[in-house]
Amino acid sequence: MDNRSEVREFLMSRRAKLTPDAAGLPAGPNRRVAGLRRTEVATLAGVSVEYYSKLERGTIAGASASVLDAISRALQLDETERAHLFDLARAADGIPSSGRPRRRGVKSTAPRPSLQWALSAITDGIAFVRDQHQDLLATNALGRAFYSPLIGDRGRTPNFARFQFLDPAAKEFYPDWDLFAEMCVAIMRTEAGRDPHDKGLQDLVGELSTRSDTFRRLWGAHDVRTHGSGTKRFHHPVVGEVTLAYEELAITAEPGQVLMIYTAEPGSPSAERLRLLASWGADHPIEFPVGTETAGPVTPHPR
Repeated sequence: MDNRSEVREFLMSRRAKLTPDAAGLPAGPNRRVAGLRRTEVATLAGVSVEYYSKLERGTIAGASASVLDAISRALQLDETERAHLFDLARAADGIPSSGRPRRRGVKSTAPRPSLQWALSAITDGIAFVRDQHQDLLATNALGRAFYSPLIGDRGRTPNFARFQFLDPAAKEFYPDWDLFAEMCVAIMRTEAGRDPHDKGLQDLVGELSTRSDTFRRLWGAHDVRTHGSGTKRFHHPVVGEVTLAYEELAITAEPGQVLMIYTAEPGSPSAERLRLLASWGADHPIEFPVGTETAGPVTPHPR
């Protein structure tokens, strides 16, 4: 992933999304570009057209925080987009922004026992750990039952992005598949901005771009987001549709990894279905692969 290209395409995509109306500018006749012109962004940011054009060509190294803030305000970037722009600038300056070491391999390792104990202590909700490559690294018992379509029997580290874009079962598991696809790619794009030298992420993006037209289109949109919190709908093959609230928590001992917890509203039909799923999981234990190779083709799990 070339950082200059990332910077150029991100800024151009944000400029194309912002209309003169939204920026408080007269549209005027004979506009030949989608969104704002470079001159309009430069005026709004209080920088010269030459300097903004240089930034949009990808030459962002050395840009000051005040200039990046001004560009962010001019383009009306949200907090995630602003953070992404700063990540791109730090990467161009050669400053690590992720706080995580670069990894040459693609093998997952077993979670620390204490982390697995913490996951297992959560019994009424789905708890799992994923990394910046969208690998599912560890989960509690209810999580193994819940993500049985993703885990399957492939004997390899499950990966949310591969499941999303390469496994036909994903469109049944995610009733709002289009929304989930956009979220997945935007989170990956955010991670790529934090560490453009992450070979594991580069390899995953290359694989999915080759094998999925939808992924390739969404990757080209340069949208970014963080997970945070919210609600999602799922359709589980055992218990049917559930609506769950989620919270994302950073694992400070393992930069790049996050703890996700899904819970149902107490007393709701979804809460009852999670209890049924926990009972089913106790009778049908799912073996979770640990430390296995993440590369290789995906084959649909037996239905």
